[in-house]
Amino acid sequence: MPDFCRPQALFGVMVAVEVAVLTAILLRPPQASGAWTDLFTASLLAQWLALSCAAVLCKLRAAIDRLPFAVGVALALALPVVIVGGATWVVAVLDQQLELGFTVPPAQTGRFVLVCMAVALLLAATLLRYFYVTAQWQTHVAAHAQAQVQALQARIRPHFLFNSMNSIAGLIRHEPASAERAVEDLSELFRAALGSGSGESSLAEELHLAERYLAIEALRLGARLAVEWVLPDDLPRALPLPRLILQPLVENAVVHGIARCPQGGTIRIEARVDGRFLQVRVGNPLPAVATPSHGNHHAQDSIAQRLAHRYGPRARMTAGAQDGYYAATLFVPLD
Repeated sequence: MPDFCRPQALFGVMVAVEVAVLTAILLRPPQASGAWTDLFTASLLAQWLALSCAAVLCKLRAAIDRLPFAVGVALALALPVVIVGGATWVVAVLDQQLELGFTVPPAQTGRFVLVCMAVALLLAATLLRYFYVTAQWQTHVAAHAQAQVQALQARIRPHFLFNSMNSIAGLIRHEPASAERAVEDLSELFRAALGSGSGESSLAEELHLAERYLAIEALRLGARLAVEWVLPDDLPRALPLPRLILQPLVENAVVHGIARCPQGGTIRIEARVDGRFLQVRVGNPLPAVATPSHGNHHAQDSIAQRLAHRYGPRARMTAGAQDGYYAATLFVPLD
C-alpha cells in the first residue's frame, strides 16, 4: 500500500486530479461558456475529494497492509469510489437546495454522481499502480546499490589487509619489536574498520583509521614518510560517514605517491567546514616518472559510488594532479 502521508505522494495525487479536470474542461464543446468558472469550481471540488481520499488511505494504510493482497487492493479501490460518490451526492443536493448552479440540475444528479465515481475508480487504479511500481523500483535500486557497496567494501578490506601484512612481514626478521607494535596497530585498525557490522562510521573514526594505517606504513618507510595534519578544533567529528571512506585515499597517497618517490615526501591531510559541506583533502607528491595505476582509480571509483549511494548528488569527490602534486578531495553535506 503506498504511503499517501508523504508530501511527494500527495503532490502526485493533486497533479493527476488536476490533469483529469483540465482534460474534461478541454473536451467540452467549443461553444460552451463559463469555462474559467467551471475550471475553478471543478478543481476545487476535485482537489478536496482527492485530499480526502488520500487522508483516509493514509490513516488506513497499516490496516490495509495486513489484509490479503486481493482484499487490500479491492478495499483501496473501493474507498475512493465510496467517498467520492457520497461527497458528490451531498454537494449536488446542497447546490440544488441553495440554487447556486455550480453542479447539475436535479434530473442529472444520478448521472453526475456515477461519472464522478467512475473517474475516481480510474484515477485510484492508475495512481495505486503507479505508486506501487515506483516503490518496487526504488526498493530494487536501493537493494542493488547496497549490494554494490557491500561488494566494494569486501574488495577493499582484503586489499588493505594484504598491504598491511606485507609491511609487517618486512619488519619481523630485523625489527621484531616494531613488527609487534604494527600487529597491535593493525588489530586496532581492523576493530575500527569492521566495527560491529556494516553500519556507518564517523569523521573521528575515519581519521583514527587513517592515523593507524599511517603508523603501520611509517614503520616500513621510516623517515621517507612525513604526515601533516590540518584539523581545526571546530570539526564535526561525530558526523556520520560511510566506512572506509578516507583510508583508501591515504593508502593511495602512500602506495602510489610516497613509496614511489626515492626521497619520500609529506602527505597532507586537511579537513574543514565550508558552508554546508565538510571538505576532506588528501594530498601527496608524485614520483618524477608517473606510472599508470588501476588500483588508484578503483579506490576512487568505489568511494565515489559509496558517496553517491549515501548522499546522492549532493556529495562528490574530485581528484587530480598539478605541478607534481596529487590531491583528492571529498565534499560531504553536513545536513
